[in-house]
Order: sequence, then C-alpha cells, then structure tokens
Amino acid sequence: MNSTDFRRRVLRGLAANRTPGFHFAGNFLGVSYDRVASDGARISLEAGPHCIDSRGEMDLGAVAMLADIALATSIRCAIDSDRARLATVSMHLQFTGAAITGKLEAFGEFQGFLAGTAARQGVSRVALDANGTRVGFGSGAFMALEPPAGVTMHPVVPERPREAAPLDESRLEPGEAAILRHADEVLARIKSTSSLIEAFWGFEAHRTESGGAATLKNGGHVSNRVGHVQGGLLVGLSAKTAMAALPATWMLASVSACFVSPGEGESLHASSKVIHHGRDTAVVRTEVTGVDGRKVLQTMSTHARRPATA
Repeated sequence: MNSTDFRRRVLRGLAANRTPGFHFAGNFLGVSYDRVASDGARISLEAGPHCIDSRGEMDLGAVAMLADIALATSIRCAIDSDRARLATVSMHLQFTGAAITGKLEAFGEFQGFLAGTAARQGVSRVALDANGTRVGFGSGAFMALEPPAGVTMHPVVPERPREAAPLDESRLEPGEAAILRHADEVLARIKSTSSLIEAFWGFEAHRTESGGAATLKNGGHVSNRVGHVQGGLLVGLSAKTAMAALPATWMLASVSACFVSPGEGESLHASSKVIHHGRDTAVVRTEVTGVDGRKVLQTMSTHARRPATA
C-alpha cells in the first residue's frame, strides 16, 4: 500500500469514526459486525494491504483486536446493554500455526458469569478462522465498569458504513488531525510498505540483551471508546515484543494476558524476557507499562521452533 492509499484509508476511518459507538482503530481496519445475537457473535475483517504485516499475514494487533471484540460482544449481549463499558480482565489465544491470510472471522460465545464474586465478571470463548481454516481459538474474561469521569458511553453501533468518504483535511477536528499527523510521521520514515501497519500501531519491537522491547506512542489511533489503548492492541504489542526476543525461526504458539490497569500515558513500553529456551519450545514473559511506570499488562507466551529448511 503506497502513502496516498494509506492516508486515504486513515481519512476514511476518521469519517466512519464520526458515528459514535466504536473506535478509530476498528473503523480504520474495517471491522464488520456480521452477526450479534444472544447465542454468540460473528465479527470479521477483510484482509488488505492496510492490515498485512511484515510476515505477509494479518497483523497480530488486528487479530487480537478482532478476538477481543468478539469475546466482549458475546458478553455484552448477555448483559443486555449496548452502552456497557467492558474492561478486559484476561485473554488467552492459542494459535494452530496455520497462516492467517484472507478474510478473518472471529466467533464469540458467552460462557456465563464468574460465580461467587462481588463484581460481575463475564467469561466467553472465541474461535478464529481465516479463509475457512481454523487459525486459533481462545477465551477471555470481562468486567462491566462505569465510564471514567466526564466520558459519555454511546451505544455500540454494529451497522457502520463500509466505504465512508474520506474527510476533507482542511476540516479535521483536533483529535482527527493528530491521528493523520501520526500517520504522516510514520509514512515519512518507513520505507517498507509491508511494515506500515506495525509502525502505525507502534509494534516496532527490537531485540535486546535480555529479550525484546518496544515503545507505543499513545493516541487516538490506538485508543478504545474511553480513550485507553484498546485491549487487543495491547495484546498484539506484547506478542510482537515477545517474538522479537527470539530469532525469526521461532513462531508464536500462544499468548496469555492479564490486564492490570488501563493503558494510559503519552507512551507505553513493552519489555520481554526469555524465561525458558529449549530445543523446540520457548517461554517469554512480557510486561507493558504506562504512565509513571505503572504496570498495564503482563503476558506469558509460548513459542515453537520452525523446522529447518533444506
């Protein structure tokens, strides 16, 4: 995807984002609510140059975001509220190793509420298919919370324009202009079009002496409906940083995430450490911190060695 097309995609996402009830990241990707019912939800995303990463597959942030949305949507149906703010408590994703290419579909299914707790916490499971092939599955837990002070929760709007006309740059609101400015900064320094989406999110992880590290610039391009970094994108950041801690001959097999606090601050920092490195399997611990060094997320991921090529 060239610079002109990418900017146009951003402006289309900003146009769609003027309809309250979703977030820019989902509108930019083109997330579709195909089916929302009491027995489950089907959320999908068409593959395209805007969401393909340097591996040639669907960007991990997009994958984790779609899973997060499907898990939360199935719980939202159970509590019968489209205005509820659902905070992700935990999420586990297990990948099958199949290539995540083509149309990605996430099937969320409500599993009930955690019993014996002071606060209501819903649990759900998800299956991920790419072009009809099972590429992953997982589970998640979410808690219904009051919105932050001064934030109005608009109802979720499943029906959204697929091809919104790009906004006129001269009429952008300050928050919208900031997102476009971020996109322009990325386009000015990134030469490889295959890594545009990773740079746009802030998933440019690198290897360190102890593992891996990455810094995500916070802003409207990655935030959810209340202004915190979207939960699926946090998992994607953690997974990409964990992958950077190992050679490219290793693949991500699973990631288990525990959410500690909201993704707040001017930037969020991810740091990974390899805690087990066997012949065929590895385990990596990753922490994401935000404002004042406060822990936002902790994950444990497993990795599998790819077979040697002839």
